[in-house]
Amino acid sequence: MSNQPKLISGNANRPLAEGIARRMSFHRGESVRLCKARVERFNDAEIFVEVFENVRGEDMFIIQPTSNPANDNLMELLIIVDALRRSSADRITAVIPYFGYARQDRRTKARTPISAKLVANLLTRAGIERILTMDLHAAQIQGFFDIPVDNLYASPVFALDIKHHFEDTSDITVVSPDVGGVARARELAERIDADLAIVDKRRAAPGEIASMTVIGEVKDRKCLIIDDIVDTAGTLCKAADLLIEQGAKEVHAYISHGVLSGPAVERVTSSKMKSLVITDSIQPTAPVLAAHNIRIIPTAPIFAQAIQNIANGTSVSSLFDDETLSPIYEVAYPAKMRA
Repeated sequence: MSNQPKLISGNANRPLAEGIARRMSFHRGESVRLCKARVERFNDAEIFVEVFENVRGEDMFIIQPTSNPANDNLMELLIIVDALRRSSADRITAVIPYFGYARQDRRTKARTPISAKLVANLLTRAGIERILTMDLHAAQIQGFFDIPVDNLYASPVFALDIKHHFEDTSDITVVSPDVGGVARARELAERIDADLAIVDKRRAAPGEIASMTVIGEVKDRKCLIIDDIVDTAGTLCKAADLLIEQGAKEVHAYISHGVLSGPAVERVTSSKMKSLVITDSIQPTAPVLAAHNIRIIPTAPIFAQAIQNIANGTSVSSLFDDETLSPIYEVAYPAKMRA
């Protein structure tokens, strides 16, 4: 097996894959490019993959988030895996920045599926030997796989961004938008030495919020709402409104995965939030890029380093530490890195 990882990309987020390749080239001091291949559809929408390079004995990394359209992108990933396996690739790692179906991680009522487990079975049986992802919706999803799963976290990158963009962090309160996200919010609050608050939601029916209550002090504070997924942004914008009503000076949101479906962008741009910060784990649409209060943090640096660590057999968990991560993002946050 070659000691240099080989990258191949589906169509789900080609700009991120190219960014990872550029970042790896910078680290290695030699050109790293995406493997030449075509991933296209026949007239009946069947997916076809052809790899134009020899991959025999290679350490292959497929970069493909399973975002919208989730089923198409998942099938692309599975077919790329099959093409590589039949071409005698030595090891196949799936780099899935956003893991679709993660919200279906348990049975919520009788006679419903656990789709996240089904997807895990499909990926494993297809021939994937390792998964690299970011901010799984639920930590137990790692246990759905019988192969190693490296789950990166966006919070260390968010912490760097917060320290860079907020001169004074003494008046910041980190807010979890629901009780289930407290651990994620607390972890970030500890990184930036901030207070913690929680928005307690009471639902009248699925998708309908009866009431929202803030637990914690937010008056005259800059509030940062922390979550892993923003979809239609309805709950997020209501939480922002509630925090402003409770006396918050400013409301910002840091969300790992910007699904932003339906009316989400319009809601965010017309909301009381000063900014929504997301990663590029999902390829942003034109309306997202044009939104005046949506900002995107690149994940290529952390994914490039994680791929390099996996290929070299070194620690991936080291990327959770500020001391390791800071130099990786030095170009993005130069002033704070020197401080």
